[in-house]
Amino acid sequence: MDSLADKDHRYVWHPFTQMKDWMAEEPVIIESGKGAILRDTDGREYLDANSSIWTNLHGHRHPKITQAIKDQVDRIAHSSFLGLSNEPAIRLAERLVELAPRGLARVFYSDDGSTAMEVAIKMAAQYWRHRQQPRRTRFVAFADAYHGDTLGAVSVGGIDLFHAAFKPLLFDVIRVSELQSLTKIMREQGETVAAVVIEPLVQGAAGMKLWPRGWLGELRGLCTDHGVLLIADEVMTGFGRTGTMFACEQEGVTPDLMAVAKGLTGGYLPLAATLTTEEVFDAFLGDYGEFKTFFHGHSYTGNQLGCAAALANLQVFEEERVLERVSVLGTRLSAGLERIRTLPHVAEVRQIGVLAAVELGPYALTDRVGHKVCLEMRKRGVLTRPIGNTIVLMPPYCISSEQLDRVLSVLAESIHAVVD
Repeated sequence: MDSLADKDHRYVWHPFTQMKDWMAEEPVIIESGKGAILRDTDGREYLDANSSIWTNLHGHRHPKITQAIKDQVDRIAHSSFLGLSNEPAIRLAERLVELAPRGLARVFYSDDGSTAMEVAIKMAAQYWRHRQQPRRTRFVAFADAYHGDTLGAVSVGGIDLFHAAFKPLLFDVIRVSELQSLTKIMREQGETVAAVVIEPLVQGAAGMKLWPRGWLGELRGLCTDHGVLLIADEVMTGFGRTGTMFACEQEGVTPDLMAVAKGLTGGYLPLAATLTTEEVFDAFLGDYGEFKTFFHGHSYTGNQLGCAAALANLQVFEEERVLERVSVLGTRLSAGLERIRTLPHVAEVRQIGVLAAVELGPYALTDRVGHKVCLEMRKRGVLTRPIGNTIVLMPPYCISSEQLDRVLSVLAESIHAVVD
C-alpha cells in the first residue's frame, strides 16, 4: 500500500518548489500543531520558526480563534457577498478601520495577499478614469519588490527569478530603486502616474531588506505633492510583525490604499482586505448608467468563517496585549542575533520587530547554501524556509524565550554544519 509520501510525490505539485528535487526527498507531512510546535505524521516535533510562511501569529490551535470558527460554522460557513452582506464581515470592516492608519475608511475583501494587491491596482487605475484623468495609467514600483503571483501583482513585482517567465503577459511599470530617481520621474512624468506601490519598511521576498528610516514618510510627501496615489503592501508587515500593528504607523503614514492578508486571521483561514480612503470610494459612486461600479469580486468575498477568525485574532491582540509581547520578543531576538553576526560566512543580519534575516555568503544561488542550512535545521527540530541564501526567522508571537533561544542555537549549529 502506498504511503502518504508516495501519494504526495505522485499527485501533488507544491508552490515555489523544484519538484524534481522534492520527489527525491522524504517530505515532512504535518499532522498537528500546538502553540509554536508542529508535529508530523511520524510523531516528530518542530518549532515553527517562520509562522507557517509568515501567517500564524498566536500559535497553532489558539483556543479563542478555534472556538470562534467552531461557533461560526454552527451558524453558517459561507454566503455570497454579492448583493448580500453578513455580520462577521461588517464587524471586521469596522474593526479594521478603527485599527488602520487614520483616513483609511473602506474595506474591500478578497482571498489572499496577491488578490488584495490586485484589487488595489485595479482600484487605482479605475479611480483616475472616474476622476477624468485618463492619462494616469502608469504605476511606479521598486526593484526587488514582491507583491504576489496574480498578473497585476506580478507586473509591479521586481524579482526576475520569479517574474521574468511571465513578462509577455505583464503591463509595463516605471521601476525605481531610490527616492532620487522617483523625484525626477514625478517631476517629469507625474501627470501620467496612477500610483506608487511599496512594501513599507521592509521588502520581504527580496531577502528582508530594510528601507532607510524616514524614507516611507518622504515617499508619502512626494506622492501627495504630485497628486499620486500611494499603495502600501502590508501583507507581510501588517498585524504586529514590525513592532506596530501596521508598518506605516512607524512613520505616521496613511496610504491611499493598503493591502492586508497573511496574519489577518491569525494564520487560520485565507482572507485578505484592501483598505482605502473615502475619497477613493466616492469616485466609484454614481447612477447605474454611468457604470462606475468596481467590477471585481471573488466567490468567497467576505467569507464568514474567515471574518470570524479575524475578529477573534484581533481580540487576542487586545486581550493578551500582544504588541507588548512583540516588543519583548524583538529585544530578545536582537540580542540573540548578535552571536549569529559573528559567525563565519554570515554576510549580514537584518532585523525589525519579530522578523529577522541572516544572509549567508557570498555564495552563488545555485550553491543552495540557504536550503542546506534549513535542511540541517529541520533535522534538529526547527522549520523555516530560505530566500535564496538568506535564512528567514519569523516565529509566532506565542514562542517562549527558551524556544526562541533554541531556534537561534539551531541556526548557528546548522550554519557550522554546512559551511565549516
